[in-house]
Amino acid sequence: MKIARVETFILHVPVTGGNIADSMHAISHWGMPGAVVHTEDGRSGYGFAGTHAHLPTDRLITGFIAETAAPLLIGQSLDGTADVERLWSTVYHFPPAQWVGRSGITHLGLAALDIALWDLIAKDAGVPLWRLLERRTDPPPLEAYDTDGGWLHLSEAQIVANCRRAVEERGFHGVKIKVGKPDLAEDLRRVAAVRRAVGPEVKFMVDANGKWDLGTALAADPFLAEHDVFWVEEPLWYDDLEAHRRLAEAARVPIALGEQLYSEYDFRNFIGAGAVGFVQPDVTRLGGISEWLRVADRAHEAGLPVAAHAGDMAQIHVQTCLAHPACAILEHIPWTRDCFEEPMTVRDGVFVRPEAPGAGTTFRPGILERYGR
Repeated sequence: MKIARVETFILHVPVTGGNIADSMHAISHWGMPGAVVHTEDGRSGYGFAGTHAHLPTDRLITGFIAETAAPLLIGQSLDGTADVERLWSTVYHFPPAQWVGRSGITHLGLAALDIALWDLIAKDAGVPLWRLLERRTDPPPLEAYDTDGGWLHLSEAQIVANCRRAVEERGFHGVKIKVGKPDLAEDLRRVAAVRRAVGPEVKFMVDANGKWDLGTALAADPFLAEHDVFWVEEPLWYDDLEAHRRLAEAARVPIALGEQLYSEYDFRNFIGAGAVGFVQPDVTRLGGISEWLRVADRAHEAGLPVAAHAGDMAQIHVQTCLAHPACAILEHIPWTRDCFEEPMTVRDGVFVRPEAPGAGTTFRPGILERYGR
């Protein structure tokens, strides 16, 4: 295959109920700025990033793709995994792009392109991406946990009902709720109420989205441990390595983090410092699938489990997690599942293995027109 052209797009897809909130963010739509990479023989690969649907910043991502990255790719050969890695390096190490950002906007643009390239070579091989990646040949079931019923803006009664329904009616083996209320006591009451509702056998996680300080996290830890919380996610500001190290050293509940880390080197620093217990790489924050795999390999070598940040990227993470031996559990948030020809599906508490060739990122007809901006 040879790359002929790169087409960009921006989708804004409504979230559940029209709006959601955690301790740091409130949104009504999920943004998907991305790219379709077309080859000279008429094939197409789809990739995208994930944003808070802010059109000016989404345009910065697609502008980087169209004006900086695409000219580096057009005319290049794409005949296997070595070519994907070569093209990833070409864009990542392009001096003008490297000078203005090795994370953030440029990295999200690189992620979208890398995903599209992997989609193309998996389609060319005639297999779903998880089979092409070859980290394991017979993956066990990939367990699903639900986050979409535990948003911070919902009342205690609502999150209790949602979590009970996720377990009893929809078959999930785990649930997660958001914490980070102004009063820690309210957070802890909500934790206790959900644990009572779902019972002792269900995995139960909490996510502060970077809101707490070290003192708050340490104060919460004994209560969270008493209620058998499986992990506390992003308890502290994302970049504060030393505070995470101190919390991990003192706390009983493991720390999960990674959705706000943009580089394999960031993950290396947190893993090396003993500051993380569950590693949560995101293909759309990292430079796509290529860098995600390097992070998952590093976590696995350190003996740490990988629980990829899903957001709405479970569409891709189902593929990468099935492929990698460090992965056993994955977040479920279904905002964009109906956009895809082969949407992610949970049955009896586990993700159904995709079978169509590619990365699972091909949109259904009309989606680009329906949600395009």
